[in-house]
Amino acid sequence: MSTKTTTAALEENKPSRRKFFIGAGATVGAVAVASQTSIGKAVIQEIGSTVSNKDDGYQLSAHIRKYYETTML
Repeated sequence: MSTKTTTAALEENKPSRRKFFIGAGATVGAVAVASQTSIGKAVIQEIGSTVSNKDDGYQLSAHIRKYYETTML
């Protein structure tokens, strides 16, 4: 292997911002799709029932419920 070939191979395997953002975008898309499945909706409902049972401090409002539905991780 020559020096140019080794350098070119290293450049191809080097992480870049573009690859990072493509991967992040794909992950966000997959999470968005998963949150609309029956399992994702069950998780959102479970979070809501757990949070709404507390009488002091944190209260689950419609705004916060919508936030949980749109940011399923």
